[in-house]
Amino acid sequence: MTAPPPLDPGATPTAARALAPDLARGGMLLLIALANVHLWSYGHALGTRGYPQDLDPVDQSVALLQMLLVDGRAYPLFGFLFGYGIVQLARRRGTVGMPVEAVTRLVRRRGGWMILIGLVHGVLLWSGDIVGAYGLIAVALAGLLVRGGDRTLLVTGAVGALLSALLYALSALPTADGTQSLLPSMAIESPIAALPVRAFEWVFIGLVTQAIGVFAAVALGAWAARRGLLDEPAKHRPLLARTAGAGLAAAVLLGLPMALMSAELWTSAPVVVRMLGGSLHAIGGYAGGLGYAALFGLLAIRLAGATGPVTSALQAGGQRSLSSYLAQSVAFAVLLPAWTFGLGSGAHLWQTALYAIGTWSVILLVAAASARSGYRGPAEVLLRRLTYGPSRRSAQPA
Repeated sequence: MTAPPPLDPGATPTAARALAPDLARGGMLLLIALANVHLWSYGHALGTRGYPQDLDPVDQSVALLQMLLVDGRAYPLFGFLFGYGIVQLARRRGTVGMPVEAVTRLVRRRGGWMILIGLVHGVLLWSGDIVGAYGLIAVALAGLLVRGGDRTLLVTGAVGALLSALLYALSALPTADGTQSLLPSMAIESPIAALPVRAFEWVFIGLVTQAIGVFAAVALGAWAARRGLLDEPAKHRPLLARTAGAGLAAAVLLGLPMALMSAELWTSAPVVVRMLGGSLHAIGGYAGGLGYAALFGLLAIRLAGATGPVTSALQAGGQRSLSSYLAQSVAFAVLLPAWTFGLGSGAHLWQTALYAIGTWSVILLVAAASARSGYRGPAEVLLRRLTYGPSRRSAQPA
């Protein structure tokens, strides 16, 4: 008789999840909120990297800090953690004897549903959506992420980082005169008229461009997960310390030229210098994303066994990162674009940054309350149901 196929073990029980990746995802959500929120505003003449021209000193400071620590750094961190999670998913299924081919199909199926979720999110709310891009990466690179060799993963990371550098070189070019929003849909007052514009923006900005820009980070995250760098961070403390220090230092140093341009502290750079600055900014972003991941690994070592409210809230937000990410878009859409209340019109950078921080804080509080009540994130539940179907049985209790 043929032995029945092994049961899928399902999601990792909350109590068994590694602390460091969840802490990193919880902190990452703040970086993403800050990276995105100024793109919801409109009504300014735009300068470098979509930041407004004619900044006052406070907004110059915000632009400088965001360019050094947030812009181009948040999504590589997101990609790293996504690749890390794919390997955790594959490893969990490997322990119960699921064939590699079945795991690869599972990753592709999950990625396909993520593309659909990203499409709905992008068309209805935020055309800069990243969920669809990561879904596309999962579909295209499932075989590599599940069974690719270490050298292939590292080469993929290097090639992807170079492609990202080329993209950022183009993004450093001056914005066309009269442009008041990098996403034209934000300035459209009619909610119906904004829908097809967001759909176009999502395909070419949210899906294709972002997938090209971050797939390297996904491959590097898979490589790191093979070594359990964040699963057992105490075993890798020296490497994590070196990565955090060097990565964040590189993010600041390589990002400084573009930061000075975006903050309008350097306004006379030639086009070639601007493009070089854009490429350096991209490489610094990858270094910064890895540095942030390592920093959260070190933080997890320090907080091991701690049950403080901040740690618990970050962990709960990280366990519900998809729901939290989508909730940010709901909060921004309610007030900022022209097709709702239009408060993003002419908004200062410091105002939108404070709104992003407040939004992230409230979402973490909701996530923490959900964790205490035993509720998973609704988007995570939906994605799991779409991936496995309603009748999936678990090999062990959650």
